[in-house]
Amino acid sequence: MASSSSFWNIAYQQAIKSGVLVAKVYSFLHVTTNYLAFPAYAFGPSMIPTLHPSGNVVVAERISKPSRGDVVVFQSPQDPNKLPIKRVIGLEGDSVSFVLDNNNESITTIVVPKGHVWVEGDYTQNSKDSRIFGPLPYALIQGRLFWRVWPFEDFGPIGPPTTT
Repeated sequence: MASSSSFWNIAYQQAIKSGVLVAKVYSFLHVTTNYLAFPAYAFGPSMIPTLHPSGNVVVAERISKPSRGDVVVFQSPQDPNKLPIKRVIGLEGDSVSFVLDNNNESITTIVVPKGHVWVEGDYTQNSKDSRIFGPLPYALIQGRLFWRVWPFEDFGPIGPPTTT
């Protein structure tokens, strides 16, 4: 009977150790993805040439406040289930001029209101951005992209827009 009791005692201790390890890993992942950084998947033509239209796996950080020129991932004001990725063009108080329709050359100028940013895709001819939904509230910004993970040939930091 002593050996049976010993077996269950050892099994109990192992289960506790395993449970603690799982709790530590879960806690680490929870804190990391909700407060520090998280992976994101970027696809579509709106960020050509910075990101490939066929898809990129990128890492976004949640720590710093975005500045002009940063690429951000945000909750879409039009569809809360989508997380588009665009570049910050203007900060609160900035005047931003843009052409809404390439066929119509009329230029519109807007002052970005307090608590908002102006975002646009790098490939403006095919981008649903602030020109469509207006200034983006800071509260909808999920993170600032800083590292491209995949495709591997483009592995590295995400910098300022490239010109073609």
